[in-house]
Amino acid sequence: MPAPDAVVVGAGPNGLVAANLLADAGWQVVVVEAQDRPGGAVRSDRGVHSDYVHDLFSAFYPLAAASPVIRDLALDRYGLRWSHAADVVAHPLADGRCPVLSRDLRRTTASLAGFAAPDGAAWERLHRLWRRVGDDLVGCLFTPFPPVRAGLRLGARTGPGDGLRLLRTLLLPARHFGEEHFAGDGGRLLIAGNALHADLGPESALGGGFGWLMCMLGQDHGFPVPAGGAGRLTDALVARLRDRGGTVLCGRTVTRVVIRNGRAVAVRTTDGTEIPARRAVLADLPAPLVYGRLVGERHLPAPLRADVRRFQWDFATVKVDWALSRPIPWECEGARGAGTVHVAEGVDALTRFAGQLAMHQVPDVPFTVLGQMTTADPARSPAGTESAWGYTHVPQHIRGDAGEEDVRGRWDAHEKEAVADRVEAGVERLAPGFRASILARRVLAPPDLEQLNPSLVGGAVNQGTTQLHQQLVFRPLPGLGRPETPIRALYLCSATTHPGGGVHGACGANAARAALRAVRVPRLRRRNARPSDPG
Repeated sequence: MPAPDAVVVGAGPNGLVAANLLADAGWQVVVVEAQDRPGGAVRSDRGVHSDYVHDLFSAFYPLAAASPVIRDLALDRYGLRWSHAADVVAHPLADGRCPVLSRDLRRTTASLAGFAAPDGAAWERLHRLWRRVGDDLVGCLFTPFPPVRAGLRLGARTGPGDGLRLLRTLLLPARHFGEEHFAGDGGRLLIAGNALHADLGPESALGGGFGWLMCMLGQDHGFPVPAGGAGRLTDALVARLRDRGGTVLCGRTVTRVVIRNGRAVAVRTTDGTEIPARRAVLADLPAPLVYGRLVGERHLPAPLRADVRRFQWDFATVKVDWALSRPIPWECEGARGAGTVHVAEGVDALTRFAGQLAMHQVPDVPFTVLGQMTTADPARSPAGTESAWGYTHVPQHIRGDAGEEDVRGRWDAHEKEAVADRVEAGVERLAPGFRASILARRVLAPPDLEQLNPSLVGGAVNQGTTQLHQQLVFRPLPGLGRPETPIRALYLCSATTHPGGGVHGACGANAARAALRAVRVPRLRRRNARPSDPG
């Protein structure tokens, strides 16, 4: 086989998107994946119960639904179908109230008006603002930094005064955002709960903007799931790539990027095999792993080595999968039809949870993001049952346990069960009888997640904090916020690069376009340097 034009290390969604775009440009592409099947954090299995499909990692895909990168791949031609729950997000409370985010704007506003009469109109104002600027904001988010074209469009649309007001709004902490816009708890909970899908607590800068972004994506696009399981999204990406001549090699761990004369020219696998790359190597792995393991310090300038040591991971994750004999018996009717349910007793509880994490304590009362997958996609389990999961966060480095079980980060059976029991206790408080419906469960602690996908270092599912100090020009390291590296022809295409976590494909697309541009520009320069015809 002739040497490929590009080697992509890692068959996660960003790596597969990058490979597809390079193949679209006529490049021969080989994707090398360490695991026995592609997908990275977009995989599903029947490991909990043979009759139930569970997504191993990510499950709901509002960013994919909104992403022009994913949309332009036309993955429906390769079997991808999206499925939706009746409602998007619900946040039930013990007093019976429950804000509901629905794709039906009137249902959302009516839900919030039930908390405070003006809040339905407040949500409509925020939605009108989104309709005005949302496309350009998404354009800024999904293109390399600086986002010149989308930024100019956004600036022209808002003008300098409104543009600065919008920037301030986006930088607000979720608590302050909610208090500015809503009189009651409903809208505040939707904003703050969605911000904590990342590691943005109610007092974190940028949390309000991120929570609003997630809510508006949910309002317009929902939180869709691939019909049949998350793995169907991966299947479509792989099928599209192979249709264009690309190759995916699984069970092959890359241990080194081969660098000659300052340029990436190949990758080497554990068995010593070198796979050459004529034009580029793209790495769908976290930047600290690429620089620390695949490249090596001798190829890196001292300031970059120091930046890598300061890289901050996001919170670690504990995920519990359940095979349930019936749908979850929520006392709040609004939670029964939602694909995603937030379990926490108010914004103050979210602050308490985030504060315990900041103190490196395992929270005693976890905030749980819960997925009702059969509610969102009936193909996930037999009729009348529910395939469900819940995840919560724990510190990367545990110093203590706010609870009584003395969880210290050993992650043996006792500690996994202790955290899972806390998660289940929170659900049981709002849905009495939930525990009695559990037929089987699986608990995935941070080391389990990392073993299943080594890119999830310490169980960090977003490949780096979403906090402001590690976004834009600071992601993954202080610089230009772009996929280029100090090594010529080596590009980062993982979620550690701008714009960060979530299945949207932008990190992969940005890297692929950078690689294509690097080949085109020298050709253009050579063409322009040719002597003119003297005749």
